[in-house]
Amino acid sequence: MRIPRLIRHLLTTRRQINRHFSQRSLNAIQSAIQAAEASHLGEICFAVEAALAPIQVFGGVTPHQRAIEVFGELRVWDTDHNSGVLIYVLLADKAVEVIADRGIHRKTCHDSVWRDIVDAMQEAFASGRFESGALQGIAAVSAQLTRHFPASGANANELPDHVHLL
Repeated sequence: MRIPRLIRHLLTTRRQINRHFSQRSLNAIQSAIQAAEASHLGEICFAVEAALAPIQVFGGVTPHQRAIEVFGELRVWDTDHNSGVLIYVLLADKAVEVIADRGIHRKTCHDSVWRDIVDAMQEAFASGRFESGALQGIAAVSAQLTRHFPASGANANELPDHVHLL
């Protein structure tokens, strides 16, 4: 099964990111993250990757494994409250992953909560609603963070709010 996946990854280019996420959409996602983070002490990071490198595909790297790598590379774990959340989109595999930091897992959120968010985003993406799916996912993650990490006093922005295009 690696050959069909390899072909998908070779044919999925950065242009697909631009096709699904226009500059207006990227700006809307950034604004949604900024607004959401005002209500909690969490940090939301949104990353979109067109495809994996061929060596990663041959190595059997899953979207979840890649999301964990990206979580580390973007330093989502490096927040005061260990309350970073990565929303990772891998276009070639039509995959969405939500990776939450250890502080969040200590306080809350069963995997089923994140799975529901992922499912809703994938459903929106499957019907071509990339911007609304992303905004819906950000709102759902933010609701969990607001519930368990409400803002109190000063609330530093610890991670960049722009969409990371990988």
